[in-house]
Amino acid sequence: MILNSDFFNRDSLIVWKELLWKKFNFIDSSWYKFSGIINEVEIYKWTEDEASHAYTGKTPRNKVMFETFWHIYVYFVYGMYNCLNFTTEKTWTPGAILIRSIIPIDGIEKMLQNRKTKNLSNLTNWPAKLCQALWIDKSLYWKKLCTKNKIFTEDINYKIKTPILEWPRIGISKAQDKNWRFWFKN
Repeated sequence: MILNSDFFNRDSLIVWKELLWKKFNFIDSSWYKFSGIINEVEIYKWTEDEASHAYTGKTPRNKVMFETFWHIYVYFVYGMYNCLNFTTEKTWTPGAILIRSIIPIDGIEKMLQNRKTKNLSNLTNWPAKLCQALWIDKSLYWKKLCTKNKIFTEDINYKIKTPILEWPRIGISKAQDKNWRFWFKN
């Protein structure tokens, strides 16, 4: 079942619990299919989270977080890496879920080529690595998570067999007290 707008039109702290073991699918411009099970995420909320891009208000960079949910928010960090987020919450109540890692399923050979590696265990286990492997860039910014845009998530009834771990988020200097990084070992 493809996840629709109702799934993402909820509090980020609720959405992550159901998103964590869903299958992420991306069909690139050359019709190459990539997919994987989402196994690590970080949550970013608005007024209660100084680490959120939306915390200080709407900007050209973060406006997708304010104006939509169920959309892609790709941003550039450190002058060289893309990070993939799904917008959540209600319109004008910005929230986002950073997809930190997936367990690759489809397109593994192409992912290895894109990352210029042969190491499968290190292929998509970091936000920048994930975007490099799947060839995700800012051209996806503001796209809906739907089959029409060839980037979507689906429930395949995957069941986690290990406990979900909660940790502080990585690479932030503010709101470090929030354990809003969630993952399970593959």
